[in-house]
Amino acid sequence: MTKSRLDRTIAALADPHRRAVVERLRKGPRAAGDLARDLGLPAPAMSRHLRTLRDSGLVTDSHPNFDARVRVYALTPAPMKELLNWLEETERMWSEQLVAFKARIEAAP
Repeated sequence: MTKSRLDRTIAALADPHRRAVVERLRKGPRAAGDLARDLGLPAPAMSRHLRTLRDSGLVTDSHPNFDARVRVYALTPAPMKELLNWLEETERMWSEQLVAFKARIEAAP
């Protein structure tokens, strides 16, 4: 069974360190080393978190022309838009269910 992109997005965002990376990348692209320092994580741990975010499609990585050893990460908006759409659809469904439930309760003798 293969996971949908939405499943991968939710799984990736389940970890607080990965959410912290996403928060920092909202301000713009950052080098992996800078992210590790900001979060106080060793490089191997940061690498695992960044790989999960990249595999989920939440971030992309690139190498600056001046140093191929450095990886710079940036957010990819599509997975977050899909998550937002899913959340909005879910909220609409629950709102409709609650309105129907309230109407049924109020109509009961």
